[in-house]
Amino acid sequence: MKHSRGAVRPASAPHTEPSLTPRITHDAIVIVPGIMGSELHDTSTDSVIWGIANPRWLARAWLHGKGLEPLHLTPDERVGDYSRVQPRRLLQTPVWSPFLRGIEPYTRLINLAESTAAHPDAVMPFPYDWRLPVAVNARRLADEARIHLQNWLAHPAQTAARRQAYEDRPARLVFIAHSMGGLVTNAALTLGGDSDLAADTRGILTLGTPFQGSVVAANILNALQGGPLPLPHGRLAAAAATMPAVHELLPRFLCLEDGLDVHRLTASDVDAIGGDKDLFTQALDFYAALDATSLPVQQPVVGVRQDTIQSMTIDQGIVRASEYCFLTHTDGELMREPTGAPRRTPVWGDGTVHRLSAAVSTPTIPVPAQHGALAANKRAMPLIEDFLLDHDALIRGPQQGDDGIGLRVPDFVTPGSAWECVVTGTDDPSAVECGIAAVDGSWSRRQLSLDVIGDDRLSSRVSLPAAGLYRITAKADYGPVVTQIVFAGAEV
Repeated sequence: MKHSRGAVRPASAPHTEPSLTPRITHDAIVIVPGIMGSELHDTSTDSVIWGIANPRWLARAWLHGKGLEPLHLTPDERVGDYSRVQPRRLLQTPVWSPFLRGIEPYTRLINLAESTAAHPDAVMPFPYDWRLPVAVNARRLADEARIHLQNWLAHPAQTAARRQAYEDRPARLVFIAHSMGGLVTNAALTLGGDSDLAADTRGILTLGTPFQGSVVAANILNALQGGPLPLPHGRLAAAAATMPAVHELLPRFLCLEDGLDVHRLTASDVDAIGGDKDLFTQALDFYAALDATSLPVQQPVVGVRQDTIQSMTIDQGIVRASEYCFLTHTDGELMREPTGAPRRTPVWGDGTVHRLSAAVSTPTIPVPAQHGALAANKRAMPLIEDFLLDHDALIRGPQQGDDGIGLRVPDFVTPGSAWECVVTGTDDPSAVECGIAAVDGSWSRRQLSLDVIGDDRLSSRVSLPAAGLYRITAKADYGPVVTQIVFAGAEV
């Protein structure tokens, strides 16, 4: 009798994956950048006056002669002739500005939107002249968004994608807005002259929008008289004093500390720190009109864990900014200590906009990131994708935790001089990877040596070899990557 060698297992039955329908949106997408997020072209000289990020252009703009003068509003522009400067496109390369620091390009965001849309034609980047009043850009956005939606509704790809959508309806608008772009978007949907635009909008996602302003704007305007400061800061202050948009970014919350009292900025305060009181008065009138409307439903993404100035004092025309804010009771009264002093509370933010100003509605989604990098942050990308695809989990699910690290670095340094890079949120050097590299890829230090300098703070001394833009990258074992751009340039 032959013995069997044992049972032979039958081969697995062939398995064929069913045909899968990729998740796309059939809605029309509009991407609205923040302040300084659009390339500007001067038609009178046929030259780009903002948006080319290389060391030669940066040095010419910030350190030499009259490099920023083309950004000043002319008398004609002050009375409404905006033909001289035309926005060409969203930023294609990183740029740098005093106080606002590095601003990353919108390439990653545009690519994400195009890959999520039914067709690239469904995506409309909206470059705008960020020097001008928000209301001016809002009217233009309302007009262009309407045309974009009409064109997309007539597009064959919209018709085909609608058949695949889980909700059988015509396409609507979805706005992804960074920084000041959120203010432009809200104004477009409420004051832009198209009464049906809000109803034709499915949603707005904002990234670090300063709904109540930012103390950084006060620092910018004060740079001419708040010295000593590096030359680029004064150049920006001179240009910003002519710009309605910068005055519209001034804080409108309780931020000005005066003994035992805290109040909002007045036109006289703005005049005292180097701003234009008329432009600020016009800004307050604009917000009064905006606040009188019912804002569309939106989802704020807020930057967290970054050291952020949130309040200020004015001492003989000099702004002294602080990294704490003042909270109020539900009746609007200021919270106070038993001594009667106002209660000072740090809430951090994204390095430019503190968290409460960026939270026009709740719930908010916190992302540990610097302001200029929010629209390119890897942690933000899946949030944006979910919003574009209308995943209910984004709104109804649990919020992300606040765990993460922050960066604190100077915005302007001199080549060859040592400066301090501070990582906040941890005091364990072994848990952090922190490096710096030239944006053009010509130089890098993959790992900086970090020393403990206090509770939840690490520090490294850094020296850069030459003028140019450099990107610092920090990553902890337990959180996302945080980046910031530093400009190195020689004073002249």
